[in-house]
Amino acid sequence: MSSSDLNNPPVFAPPSTNGGPSEHGSRRSSDRRAHPLRRAEDQPPPRATVSLVVPARNEARNIPWVFEQIPDCVDEVILVDGDSSDATVHMAADCLPTVRQVRQSGPGKGNALRTGFLSATGDYIVMMDADGSMVPGEIPHFLHFLDNGYDFVKGSRFIAGGGSLDITRIRRLGNQVLLTATNRLYHASLTDLCYGFCAFRRSFLKDLDLHSTGFEIETEMITHALRSGLRIAEVPSLELPRRSGRSNLHAISDGRRVLRTLLSERPHARTPSPTRGSTG
Repeated sequence: MSSSDLNNPPVFAPPSTNGGPSEHGSRRSSDRRAHPLRRAEDQPPPRATVSLVVPARNEARNIPWVFEQIPDCVDEVILVDGDSSDATVHMAADCLPTVRQVRQSGPGKGNALRTGFLSATGDYIVMMDADGSMVPGEIPHFLHFLDNGYDFVKGSRFIAGGGSLDITRIRRLGNQVLLTATNRLYHASLTDLCYGFCAFRRSFLKDLDLHSTGFEIETEMITHALRSGLRIAEVPSLELPRRSGRSNLHAISDGRRVLRTLLSERPHARTPSPTRGSTG
């Protein structure tokens, strides 16, 4: 897939109905050969299972809003607790008794996500924040692209249908600078970089080769996905204001960490593999 295909899902056109009877019969015969009729005892192919990883630290007041909107397509919810001092863990269990609770092994959002990814059992892994800034109802859009051949799907606030009601001017500027550098280094055409609403096939977790401990993990995931030649799609996403509490993100210091990650992961910093491309 070329970088120009990045934002375009596969399109399947229905067959024409303008042909005459003989053409219609020929098509029907061909369809039967390609898709034989199912027997009554045949079972449909199993759908992919989905794990949702939610890192949280002192998000007790936001957890109910997030958890009550998780769609039925999610099979497993993993709450990664960052040593919360409030009732985050108890609130999660009260809202969703089936939630799996794991404690991260070290500080930082990156460590929390890596802990959650290793605990996930689903075919697909979705990651999202616990502060209410991301809408769980958008998850099926991410899964649609995974179901149709993509390996890594990321939300974008800056394509048609997306937006942000929370981003500050300095965060927008920083995101744009880092995004431009990423697109030039990897010959890609991404529209958003520093946004942590993503989904990917768990079978590619080793290819993502994640080591970051902080907010820069989102950039590490995207650069490693590009470097590994994974099929990437972007879907529109609306970022809402944090519902309660204060963010743990520090725009300047975390922006520097993202930049260091981007520079250290640039293509010529590692020995290239002949089987790896940019986005297709």
